[in-house]
Amino acid sequence: MMKQTTIKISGMHCQSCVTVLDKALNEEKGVKSANINFTTEKATIEFDPKITGEQNLLRTIKNKGYHGHLIEEHDLLKEERNRKEELSRLRFKVILSAIFAVPAFILGMFFMKTPIPYQDYIMWILATPVQFYIGKSFYQGSWAALKNKTSNMDTLIAVGTSAAYFYSLYVVLFATGGHQYFEASAVLITLVVFGKYLEAIAKGKTSEAISRLMKIGAKTATIIRKGKEMKIPIDDVQKGDIVLVRPGEKIPVDGVIIEGNSTIDESLVTGESIPVEKKKGDLVIGSTINKLGSFKFKATKVGSDTTLSRIIRLIEEAQTKKAPIQRFADRVSAYFVPIVLLIAIITFLFWLFIADATIDFALITAVAVLVIACPCALGLATPTAIMVGTGKGAKRGILIKGGDALETAHKLKFIVFDKTGTITKGKPEVTDILGEKNTLEIAGNIEKKSEHPLAEAIVEKAKQDKISWKKVSGFRAIVGKGVHAKIGTKEYYFGNLNLMNERKINLSSFNNKISDLEDEGKTVMILSDDKTVLGLIAVADEIKKDSKQAINKLQELGIDIYMITGDNKRTAQSIAKKAGIKNIFAEVLPEEKANYVKRLQKEGKVGAVGDGINDAPMLAQADIGIAMGSGTDIAMETGSIVLMRDSLTDIPKAIRLSKMTMSKIRQNMFWALFFNSVGIPIAAGVLYPFTGWLLNPMIAGGAMALSSVSVITNSLFLIRKKL
Repeated sequence: MMKQTTIKISGMHCQSCVTVLDKALNEEKGVKSANINFTTEKATIEFDPKITGEQNLLRTIKNKGYHGHLIEEHDLLKEERNRKEELSRLRFKVILSAIFAVPAFILGMFFMKTPIPYQDYIMWILATPVQFYIGKSFYQGSWAALKNKTSNMDTLIAVGTSAAYFYSLYVVLFATGGHQYFEASAVLITLVVFGKYLEAIAKGKTSEAISRLMKIGAKTATIIRKGKEMKIPIDDVQKGDIVLVRPGEKIPVDGVIIEGNSTIDESLVTGESIPVEKKKGDLVIGSTINKLGSFKFKATKVGSDTTLSRIIRLIEEAQTKKAPIQRFADRVSAYFVPIVLLIAIITFLFWLFIADATIDFALITAVAVLVIACPCALGLATPTAIMVGTGKGAKRGILIKGGDALETAHKLKFIVFDKTGTITKGKPEVTDILGEKNTLEIAGNIEKKSEHPLAEAIVEKAKQDKISWKKVSGFRAIVGKGVHAKIGTKEYYFGNLNLMNERKINLSSFNNKISDLEDEGKTVMILSDDKTVLGLIAVADEIKKDSKQAINKLQELGIDIYMITGDNKRTAQSIAKKAGIKNIFAEVLPEEKANYVKRLQKEGKVGAVGDGINDAPMLAQADIGIAMGSGTDIAMETGSIVLMRDSLTDIPKAIRLSKMTMSKIRQNMFWALFFNSVGIPIAAGVLYPFTGWLLNPMIAGGAMALSSVSVITNSLFLIRKKL
C-alpha cells in the first residue's frame, strides 16, 4: 500500500531548483510520484514504505543542497510564524543592503566626473558587505547547483555580480584611473533581494484561501461527560463525545444532531450564503456557525478527519500537483540557464574581440544579459495561477484537487450525470394525491407502521399536512404488492396494481390517470377499501431545483450531456426530459457505468458526476470526476472536483474557473518568455549600433524583479473575476 507525505523544503531559489529536486526524488527507489511547488515550497511525495521511507527522502533533499522537514499536521501558527519570519528576514536584508548600496549608487552615478578623495576605496568598502553578506545566499545556491551538475538563477546573479565586483577590484588595485562598477553589483543584489521580498508578500496572498480556512476552526468545545458540562480544547474532543452548541457558537467538529434543532451558517465551508435548517438526525460540519437554537450532537469525525481538515488537505495537495502545462516551463528552465551563460560569454567575446569595444563595455553587456535572463517569472507562471484558482474555487465551495484537473476541466466534450441523488434529490416525495379528501390521512396512518422506503415519503407528507393520527390494527405487509390494515372497523388496502388486481378491485375510472402518472416516471400507489378505489398517491424522486438550469448552462458551453441510471427506460426518459437531457444510458448496472464512460472517451474528454459508492469507478475512469459534497466519502476521494454546496450550477462555474486559470497561465508564460526574448538581445547590445541604447545591469536587475512580481500580480487578478 502506497503512502503519501508532505515535506516543506527551504533553500529553493527558482524553477531550476525545483527541476533538480523533482528529478532526484522521482528517481528514488520506491517513489511513485513527487510533485514540488516552488510557490508553497512544499513537496507531495507518494512512495512505497516497504522500499523507502521519509528519512531517505529527507536525505535525498539534503544531498542536493536543500533542507526539508516533515509536515504532519496543519499548524497554522507555525505556518504564519515561518512566513512572518521569512518576510522579516528579507525586509532586514533589503534595508541593510540599501544602507550600503544607495551611497555607492550616488557616488558612482553623480560623482563620476568630479570624484571625492578615495572614492574608489569608499565604494569598495560599501559594496563588499552587500556582495558577500547579503549576496551569500546566491553563492550558496550556485554552489549547490554546481554540485548537482546544473545551474540556476543564483548562478546567473552570482556570476554576473562577481564579474562586476572583481573587475572593479582589479581596476582599483592594478589599473588606477579605469572605470569600476562596485555600485552596479551592490544595487543589483539589493534589487534582486527587494524583488524576492515583494515576491514573498505576493506569494502569501496566493495562499490566503488555506489561511482563511485554518483560522475559522473552533478552538474549544463544550462536551457532556458523565452528566457534566465541561469546556475542553478542540484537540481533546474524541469520537463519540456528546457536544453542546449554543446560539452564536462555532460547531467544533463533525457530527450528528441527537437533540434539538437550529439554523446553521455553512457559508465558510460550502460557499452557500443561505443558512441551513438542521434537526435531529442531520449532519453538522465542524467550524460552521450555529445561528439560533441550542442542540446536542454526537461527534463522528474529529482532528484530521473533519470536513474542514479534509478540505484544507485537498487544497494543499491541489496546489502542489502540477498542471501538465508546467512541464513545459520545467523543460525550458532546465536548458535556459546554461544557454544564457553561453550567450553572456559570446556577448563578452564579441564586443571585446570582434567589435573592438573596451573591456568595460563588454563586461557591462555580459552582466546585463546574465541578470535580465533570470527565469523566475517562468517558474512562477503556473503555480501562482493554480494557487489563486484553487483558492478562489474553495471560497465558493468548489474543491479542485490539482493543476491537472484545472487544466482538463475546460476541455470536456461530454459530461455523464448519475441520476439518483445527483440530478434528482435522491429522496422520494409525494407528488400527486387524487381521489377522496381523506386519502392521505388513511394512507399516512397505515404506512406509519411500514418499513418500505416509499412509506417514509407518505408519512412525511402526512406530517406536513398535519393529519389526525388514529389507532391502526391488523397491519400486514403483502410482499411486493403493498399493505393491509384496519382503522376502527374498516379494512383498507394500499399498494400497487398487482394488489388491486388480486383483490379484483375495479380501476376503470383511474386507469388513464395511472398511465399518465407512470409515463411521468412516478410510482403510483392505490388506496382501496374492500370493494372500491378510494384514491391514488404518486411518489417520485423529483429533480433538484437547479438541475435544469445547470444542464442548460453546460450545453451553452458546448458540452454534450448524458444521464446514466439503473432505472428502467420510461422513468429515465421522464427525468431526462424534465432536466433537459436528450442522451440516456438506462438499466445500467453499477459496475458497468465506467464502461459507458470509456466508450465516450474515444471521442473526447469526459466528465462524470456522482455522489454514491457505486459512482466511484465511473468518477475514477472519467478524465474529470465530479463528486457531490453531500455524497459518500469514497466518491469525494475519487472525484477530481468536489462540490461542497451540492449544487449542479457549480459545475459550469468550475469549468469557467478552469478556463480563466488556464488563460492566466498562458498570459504569464507569454509575458515571461516575451520579456526574456526581448530583454536578452537588448542587454547584449543589439540596438547599440543603431540607437546608442545600452541596458545598465541595475536597470536589468530591476526589470527582472518586476517581471516576477508582475506575473504574481496578474495571477492575483483572478480573485476579482466573476464565475
